[in-house]
Amino acid sequence: MRFATLTRQPDDPLLKIIGQHAADPRPDKIDLGVGVFRDEEGRTPVMTAVKAAEARLLETQASKSYLGPEGDTGFVQALGRIVIGDAVPSDRYVGLQTPGGTGALRLTAELLARAGVARIWIGSPSWANHAPIYRQAGVEPAMIPCYDLTSQTFDLEGFLAGLNGAAEGDAVLLHGCCHNPIGIDPDAAGWAAIAERVVAQKLIPVVDLAYQGLGDGFDSDAAGARAILAAVPEALLAYSCDKNFGLYRERTGALFAITPDADAGAVVLSNLLALARANWSMPPDHGAAIVRIILEDETLTAEWRDELETMRQRLESLRAMLAEGGRIGTVDLGAVAHGKGMFATLPLSPAQVEWLRDRHAIYMAGSGRINIAGFNVAAVGRFHDALRDMAANEVA
Repeated sequence: MRFATLTRQPDDPLLKIIGQHAADPRPDKIDLGVGVFRDEEGRTPVMTAVKAAEARLLETQASKSYLGPEGDTGFVQALGRIVIGDAVPSDRYVGLQTPGGTGALRLTAELLARAGVARIWIGSPSWANHAPIYRQAGVEPAMIPCYDLTSQTFDLEGFLAGLNGAAEGDAVLLHGCCHNPIGIDPDAAGWAAIAERVVAQKLIPVVDLAYQGLGDGFDSDAAGARAILAAVPEALLAYSCDKNFGLYRERTGALFAITPDADAGAVVLSNLLALARANWSMPPDHGAAIVRIILEDETLTAEWRDELETMRQRLESLRAMLAEGGRIGTVDLGAVAHGKGMFATLPLSPAQVEWLRDRHAIYMAGSGRINIAGFNVAAVGRFHDALRDMAANEVA
């Protein structure tokens, strides 16, 4: 009876919020919890370029046989060209397809553990799944508090000071753009300072790039990652196509490893393939094939880029409207305008989050993280009113 030794694990907080929102009968409820893009009508549509690529795949795909643990190599090569660009020569990096960005991160954790890396430094707060992924693989996360929720700012000096405790060969996790859950990224000077410190202390950067195109624009959003990759002999980049291609349920991602030379790259790739084989054996094909078809066709690529830019502009517009609320009680919404991408985290207590849910049917993570795309124009005004009601009632 070995299962009897197990203890019940707590429910995932975000999944619990999703269930509570779905069960709420109030017609004006607002879901700011789940991290998916939504249009003004609250839908998460399939992109037109994705539909066109799927139609082409349906007509031309001749087999559903396995691809191998490396996945769709055409997808990996096409993605590498637009993500890494000219930052690193193509003979200095290798890649493979993964089940989403999470699968890519899991492989980074296992590769680091296999290489003898004992610790990874992470700016805090970070995506809730980052620390568990590394801890479960045997790489201990070391958290560096470096975000101020009230001012919605990134404390670069605090982050660099935290890295003073890192030893040579430690890893450091960096959000490539559109930080989750804060939405605040380093500026160009900040990225340069981080790159300089990573090189000086001989750290291994792990870049999590999950929202490219939803911040300042596609190439602008990769600038920080490229600055890091260009500066170091070794690095890992975990990439997700879930958000910028809208392929959430297809779990489409990739992992790229930057190495000193092609020989070292071949060794790293052999280890990644062995780890992938032991984790999921072969990755799913459908999403990667869609992305490959889009990126290999200039017309579909242009159409996808246009759709992605429309999504980016919607997020930017909603963020600006939210910021127009200014300071309401202890929450300065004006500071939210500094952020980028889908997320922001407001300085709200768990009690305030619960009050907003019970009184106004506004659902968000207990940390105060909100999905900007969960708003429509009318919901922004209702959110402002709800915060004013909370301040008037002195909810703390």
